[in-house]
Amino acid sequence: MRYIVENGRKLEKKVYAVPVEIDRRVAELKLASMGLETEKLTAEQEKYLHSWQMGT
Repeated sequence: MRYIVENGRKLEKKVYAVPVEIDRRVAELKLASMGLETEKLTAEQEKYLHSWQMGT
């Protein structure tokens, strides 16, 4: 966010990719503003999510 504040006038008007951590934080803030929240994944869910071999 700080980068945008400091450099916003120099940036092109387009969609920029942001790091996953920032994307998740923005999503969390948006959901919180709507009275919603996310759940933490279990270790098993994380493993499944990052494995192409499971569930096929």
